[in-house]
Amino acid sequence: MSRLGADAGRPRVLVVLHQETSSPGRVGHMLIEAGFELDVRRPPLGDALPETLVHHAGAVVFGGPMSANDPEDFVRRETDWLAVPLKENRPFLGICLGAQMLVNHLGGKVEGHRDGLVEIGWYPLKATDDGRKLMHWPEMVYQFHREGFSLPSGASLLATAEHYPNQAFRYGDNAWGIQFHAELTRVMMHRWVVRGAHRFELPGAQPGRDHLGGRMVWDMHLKRWLAEFLETVFGKPEVG
Repeated sequence: MSRLGADAGRPRVLVVLHQETSSPGRVGHMLIEAGFELDVRRPPLGDALPETLVHHAGAVVFGGPMSANDPEDFVRRETDWLAVPLKENRPFLGICLGAQMLVNHLGGKVEGHRDGLVEIGWYPLKATDDGRKLMHWPEMVYQFHREGFSLPSGASLLATAEHYPNQAFRYGDNAWGIQFHAELTRVMMHRWVVRGAHRFELPGAQPGRDHLGGRMVWDMHLKRWLAEFLETVFGKPEVG
């Protein structure tokens, strides 16, 4: 585990990553710039998750190539661990895999599209009435997934899309899940396009050039949304 942005008095946000080379990307940059410290842990590599979040300002669980339905012990332990932020009502954000783990924890279902379609590239997003009440949402978002999720019982749907209708939701006061990726820096996207090129042949996926070309058009809107969204989830830190 590691601590980024460390400074006395800065509130910590727990950051959960799933590969040795994974990065919190733009989410991490924005949280540090806002005044938070990052407590980075990688459960697949043996890092333990805290028994309480009383010493954290919240938590973010990021994505990964694995499925929330995989039988690996760390997937089960991490999914069960989500009881901690929910019970303590601490701000929690699940991104892609993290959102799918939250859905499984809440009794929902994670599965692929019935026609085998994937979302890999840039796709339209539409805010619901509940979503529009919170903020302005981007019209296009970056996706990289083969599975989606049902809307958990009691959750509020914030944004939807054509093939995977549940794209963003809020559960209770402080738990949030999003299917798409706003955290990618330019370097991260280049790496994903190179390492994930074999997936561009899947039904519904876009070729790599469209990933990078779309970024030039839509990323600034996605970045602006992310800054507002993170402040909505975590608020402004109380440094002391």
